[in-house]
Amino acid sequence: MRLDHWLQAARQRLDALDARLLLQHVTGLSRTELICRPETPLSPGQLERLETLAARRAAGEPLAYLVGEAGFRGRSFRVSPAVLVPRPETEELVDLALEKLRELAVRAPRVLDLGTGSGAIPISLALEFPAARVTAVDVSPAALAVARANGEALKAPVRWQESDWFSALADERFDLIVSNPPYIHAEDPHLDGDGLCFEPRLALTDGADGLACIRRIVADAPAHLEPGGWLLFEHGWNQGPAARNLLTAAGFKAVQTWQDLAGHDRISGGHAP
Repeated sequence: MRLDHWLQAARQRLDALDARLLLQHVTGLSRTELICRPETPLSPGQLERLETLAARRAAGEPLAYLVGEAGFRGRSFRVSPAVLVPRPETEELVDLALEKLRELAVRAPRVLDLGTGSGAIPISLALEFPAARVTAVDVSPAALAVARANGEALKAPVRWQESDWFSALADERFDLIVSNPPYIHAEDPHLDGDGLCFEPRLALTDGADGLACIRRIVADAPAHLEPGGWLLFEHGWNQGPAARNLLTAAGFKAVQTWQDLAGHDRISGGHAP
């Protein structure tokens, strides 16, 4: 079968972009080459692999898992079912973190990322704010292996550590703590659809009301923040009020919620007194 014939047939069950990206992934050809060489035949092995991947994509499996990578802030990150696929809205958390780092009167600020997953957040911060000393933790050894590989591939100076939130950090303190924790309610029906059923459940939900991990992070963060240091975390669209209440009760100042590009509450934070 020719490239263009497979692509035409695949579009009957897949999004056109997904079909093209799968074809590029399997053949190793660029988009330009696909356009200029549509008559190129597919080998039996390539055709078999394409059909397998197309069936998985049609069943809802994220494209990033099928091709093994995802884009984030213009960089390519390796991903696997051990980590969440990086989301565009999390780029806004990085933007806000960079803004706070520029405001800090600290020559070499210490940064901590909690629940790092693929490592997209700390790697981005380390590369875009080179003066920062970045630490990233995750409770999952499999996730940390993916993050370390990304750090090595992108030459990002990040310290990786296995830890259940702050538990392995003793009395270490930081100037900025960021996190994209599990915040989906355990009974949210979206967990069984929208491709989320293929992603690690531990990284999506706390198994309760979606605020358990946020409560723990907010409660424990003051002991690990320098005076004036910031805590910033991502959360669900309807969790802004609860996030602000938790921050205020824990003694944080300048408590605020920032909205994403869609106008939804997405990030909350405050600074230590």
